[in-house]
Amino acid sequence: MPRPLVVVSLDLMHHTKEKGDLGVLKAQLDLYEQGFVILNPMTEHAAFDLVAYRACEFIRVQVKYKSVDKFGGMTVHFRSSWTDKHGTHTRQIDKDEVDLYCIYCPETDECYYLDPKEFNKSVTLRVEASKNNQSKNIKLAADYRRVP
Repeated sequence: MPRPLVVVSLDLMHHTKEKGDLGVLKAQLDLYEQGFVILNPMTEHAAFDLVAYRACEFIRVQVKYKSVDKFGGMTVHFRSSWTDKHGTHTRQIDKDEVDLYCIYCPETDECYYLDPKEFNKSVTLRVEASKNNQSKNIKLAADYRRVP
């Protein structure tokens, strides 16, 4: 007898690897729709998740899966972290090894693109308007929908 089909809601997904894989798939589709050829590294140990190629230019892309926080934004930290038998480790990324950050947001089901060299250690993209109507120094996620 066949087993019943089980559908897993993205809201129930917690495993970091699954979220990362989904973010990379969404980035690949979005970049393809923007006219890029997608190249995948043969290792998971590269500083980037994929390479986008268009018009004789290669772009190393790091993909992040970020949910909207309770304030209506997504804060992206330009760092990497990993866990091993000695605990959890974090280090700032080398911005010379990554050309572009792609942020996949499950709530909007969209990708947002940042040049990490344009920011310091982190940046917050607003998905929703601020409750106090602040507009100065606000970075709206919608302004980052296309590859710069």
